[in-house]
Amino acid sequence: MKRDVARLLDRMRSMVSTGARATALSDLQREEGSDPFRILIGTILSHRTRDENTTRATANLFSVYRTPAELAGADEEEVKRLIRPAGFYNMKAKNVIRVSRQLLDRFGGRVPDNVDDLLTLRSVGRKTANCVMVYAFGKAAIPVDTHVHRISNRLGLVKTKTPDETEERLAAAVPKEHWLELNELFVRFGQTVCRPVGPRCAECSLKRGCAYYRSSAGKASR
Repeated sequence: MKRDVARLLDRMRSMVSTGARATALSDLQREEGSDPFRILIGTILSHRTRDENTTRATANLFSVYRTPAELAGADEEEVKRLIRPAGFYNMKAKNVIRVSRQLLDRFGGRVPDNVDDLLTLRSVGRKTANCVMVYAFGKAAIPVDTHVHRISNRLGLVKTKTPDETEERLAAAVPKEHWLELNELFVRFGQTVCRPVGPRCAECSLKRGCAYYRSSAGKASR
């Protein structure tokens, strides 16, 4: 089974090697040198928004507030203005300021490098914690966002109803050496090929083994 998954990932990788831009988190990882604080804040800002808007919001925010101490003492209205492109800026401004204060109070201003401690922070769920593990610390984890959840179920890798279930099943099915790239790969594949609406099934080399393609839902994309 794991050998089959490895082959599937190889084929998926070949389909996104051209024409698919890097995700906002991988851009942030490259530009900020995998700075854990900026990866954490960038992931919080990425909730329910498009990558390009996340990139704009994080660039705006970090041009003014660069450290947990600076953001913990930030003016909330100024933060709202800076992160406005990310959407839901009223709530997100409160969250990034509070999480910065929690980092100072509980962890000496450092982002913890384990999931359990990350989950104690404001607005940090399993997806965000796993993103920090992968993009900031280079530790094997499987961040499950809407792309990972959708594609895993469409391909028949899992049959799950929740992201937490998907993470658990993928951890059992995918060789651990692929965990670091899984989120980036699935997101790029989901943006360009296996899209939420109008998936490009006819062009996908995975369609023969795809449960979605074989289903009535996939017929409209053929």
